[in-house]
Amino acid sequence: MTTAPTDRYSVGAAGSYDPETTLRLRVPPTRLHEFAPGYAFDEITRADWALGRVPDNGWSAAPSRRRTWVSRALLACLLLAQAALSLRLHNSAFEDEALYVYAGHAMIDHLFHGAPDYGGFDTYFSGSPALYPVLAAWVDSVAGLTGVRLMSLAFMLGSTALLYSLTRMLFNERTALCAAGVFAVCQSTLFLGNFATYDAAALFLLAWTSWLLVRIASGHWALALTASLVAALAVAVKYASALYLPTAALLLFLVAYRRSDRRQALLRGAVFTAGVTVLLGIGVLSTDYLQAIRSTTTDRAHGTTSFLDMAWDCAKWGGLLFALACLGTVLYTRRDRLGEIRGRTAEGPGARWRLALGAVLTGTALLAPAYQIHLQTEISLHKHIGYGLLFAAPMAGVGVTRLMGAHFRFPQAAIAVGVLALTLGMSQSAQNYGVWPNTQYLIPELAKNVRPGQKWLGQPHEGPVYYLSDMRLTDYTLWTSIYYIDYTGRKGQRLSGPDGYRAAIQDGWFDGVVLDWSDQPGDVQSLIRGEMRSSGRYRMASALTYRTSVGTGHFEIWLRLPGPHRS
Repeated sequence: MTTAPTDRYSVGAAGSYDPETTLRLRVPPTRLHEFAPGYAFDEITRADWALGRVPDNGWSAAPSRRRTWVSRALLACLLLAQAALSLRLHNSAFEDEALYVYAGHAMIDHLFHGAPDYGGFDTYFSGSPALYPVLAAWVDSVAGLTGVRLMSLAFMLGSTALLYSLTRMLFNERTALCAAGVFAVCQSTLFLGNFATYDAAALFLLAWTSWLLVRIASGHWALALTASLVAALAVAVKYASALYLPTAALLLFLVAYRRSDRRQALLRGAVFTAGVTVLLGIGVLSTDYLQAIRSTTTDRAHGTTSFLDMAWDCAKWGGLLFALACLGTVLYTRRDRLGEIRGRTAEGPGARWRLALGAVLTGTALLAPAYQIHLQTEISLHKHIGYGLLFAAPMAGVGVTRLMGAHFRFPQAAIAVGVLALTLGMSQSAQNYGVWPNTQYLIPELAKNVRPGQKWLGQPHEGPVYYLSDMRLTDYTLWTSIYYIDYTGRKGQRLSGPDGYRAAIQDGWFDGVVLDWSDQPGDVQSLIRGEMRSSGRYRMASALTYRTSVGTGHFEIWLRLPGPHRS
């Protein structure tokens, strides 16, 4: 029997049909006879009803004004969530926070009021004491430690915003939102958003450098010098930032190569590298920071943490984002789909270019873990891992978008990733923020016993110095830490280490001692406590218990007994 077209579908001889019209059918093929009696149809398979490939026009076209504002509104929501998750963390000043802020006040007195530079901060700080500590001290004088931590939050929110803009220039709005969302809930991001150290400022400057390089990649070659200024400032704020400058230079080369040609890309990369090198060379030659750079960065002391322990911690703190970045790199290399790169030409970038971009950005996440695993030390690893994650986040955004598919075909994949990332980030940041003991009860107790001019031995001592200096009760020069002592004995001998502590306690040199007695006290704490008990010159005045995220302990305050002592 011959067939004829109807107003609902088009069917030709022998059951042939037009695919464009077939897509408009509203009934399954098995029920066609109910709506067209008397016509014969050949079998139509389910495959004939499958939608074709989703067109790329919706993603490769220039962003509309509506799409731009919607994405910005979603970014604002992400930033608000990041701020709330960071501000939920509470603890007293960590020893590094207290030291840097106090050092900033000392540097202000030295630079602007002629006070002697007694701290020697430029010999062991991991960044220039004249930059972040001075800024932090100025904010502290206005808004206290809370204000300094809010400044760190502003830096981290700025880093997330710059990451969004950078990823949007490389890919599109959807990828940028995914990248910003994954990075915003990382434990290092949340932790640094409420932590008053160099790291938040340095991370912001690195994000700013990368954003500038992508922004000016197709502009005049001299514009690369502007990014050189920001990059050099990032290194001056924290010396370890230099580890990420090669990534920035390669990013500039790749983007410039995509938008122009190899010669122009090499020129811009060379200008940026030369500018940073000259600026850093001037800084090293005109200051005394070389010793600090060696001791804190290039020649850092080795630890004893095992490879497996460090690898596990790295996997916990950054494994999810790194895995997403690897997935994004692989899938992006295989297929340039949905117009995710907007170049000058209509065709997408080649597979080698896509692989190079993914490898550079994703591989940067391994730099800090690899270096600290080499040193076998976990000190600050939970913070440093965030630097590499900033660069890997754009490829993680690509990975999330590929999991969702075209037009959010599989939104449950993004939801699952988001829930997992949020859960890990919240729990891990809270645990790391609770590692050090809270001194909220220690400081009032010390305020009752410390008198101006008294000499104290303390662990911790940075927190007491920071809080009690506001009360005009003490200063940095009157405190000795358990990590170093240079004591001149009764016979004129200069003693250090255990012998120095032993002699100073026997002579009654300290007016008071503060000990942090945890579940696993160190050798120096045990020596000091034993000497105070056996010397008969000190008595325990207070014992204040505390609980941290890793265990329990108590502070002990020892006061010198009346009697003859060496002043």
